[in-house]
Amino acid sequence: MEYDLIIIGGGIIGCATGKAAAESGVSDILLLEEEKTLAAHQTGNNSGVIHSGLYYKPGSYKARNCIEGREKLYRYLAEKNLPFDKCGKLVVAVNKDELTALENLHQRGTDNGLEGLKRLNREQIKELEPHCSGIAGLFVPMTGITDYKKVTESYAEDLKAGGGEIKTSAKVISVTGRQGRFTVETTAGTFNTKFIINCAGLFSDRVARLCGVDPEILIMPFRGEYYVLREEKQSLVKNLIYPVPNPELPFLGVHFTRMIEGGVEAGPNAVLAFARKGYNKTSFSLSDTLETMKFPGSLKLFSGFLKIGFYEYRRSFIKSYMVRDLQKLIPDLQSDDIIPGGAGIRAQALGKNGKLIDDFYIKEAGGMIHVLNSPSPAATASLSIGEAIASLYKKRIS
Repeated sequence: MEYDLIIIGGGIIGCATGKAAAESGVSDILLLEEEKTLAAHQTGNNSGVIHSGLYYKPGSYKARNCIEGREKLYRYLAEKNLPFDKCGKLVVAVNKDELTALENLHQRGTDNGLEGLKRLNREQIKELEPHCSGIAGLFVPMTGITDYKKVTESYAEDLKAGGGEIKTSAKVISVTGRQGRFTVETTAGTFNTKFIINCAGLFSDRVARLCGVDPEILIMPFRGEYYVLREEKQSLVKNLIYPVPNPELPFLGVHFTRMIEGGVEAGPNAVLAFARKGYNKTSFSLSDTLETMKFPGSLKLFSGFLKIGFYEYRRSFIKSYMVRDLQKLIPDLQSDDIIPGGAGIRAQALGKNGKLIDDFYIKEAGGMIHVLNSPSPAATASLSIGEAIASLYKKRIS
């Protein structure tokens, strides 16, 4: 079977790329997904936040695509009648040590063109979130919530409407050939294509190697575990409440998120998972773990974050540590008010120098594009990123 383009990976970025390519006139597209359903990993296990662009370095790929993609996404959700709520979020400083970081965050948001940012005092925080405690806050009105699994499924329908095909349960086993003529062997059959776009998320580095490309990074899986508020305690949170983040880490800290389908999540932590699909605390893969430990950058990363790493594991196994951190934002919260919820795996690219790659990382090789790091706000920016990747593809074949 012959195709002009094969996209590997059925998460939100793969489907957005396929949608954009189909809408640009590419008709012979095949999207391959290893799992039985689309959006099975990062996309289907996040909390559904539509990010504003507040956190990202001005001019970075993340900042540009988040801001552009956010507005495209809001329009798309409205046009497709998909669920969303532009509810805004509150970032809270709980002590004086966080005031400078909060001001820096406000300035970064302003530099990124965010409108309507509003600094809040104690009383104003209480007006928005009556149970929240902080000495200062920043209200971000552009933030919202949606269901990214439904968004991904809608992108997939757009891809098929443009003539593209989707095959699930199609794990890539091997890739042979060269530019203009690749053979992709999968568990669902063998396919030929002129071009490959790798959007495999958690397995993007491995897919790159199958294609004969050195990704120069390792995908390090971090598990984020959530609690949920009991139904009778959901009134403690009206919308989204976030702490001032640690600028040294790519994670935003434990927070409260109202979900579009109802309920409130609390968390997540961020622990190294010992399996690429390690959604449970006891999940373990010897091959995945050895791969992580052998990578040149791993020990460099671990040596720099030992204290933080041990704390995250304590917070994973001892509920009181999570409750204590959540109480910094909502003092009225009690341990019995939250129960274990779901978990997600973040595919975080790590360089050989031991540095976590903070921005999107895309590597081109003969007849291929490999999307090797697509961190948050990838879902928010999915339409913008998909269009950018499809445009890059069109340039390469012109």
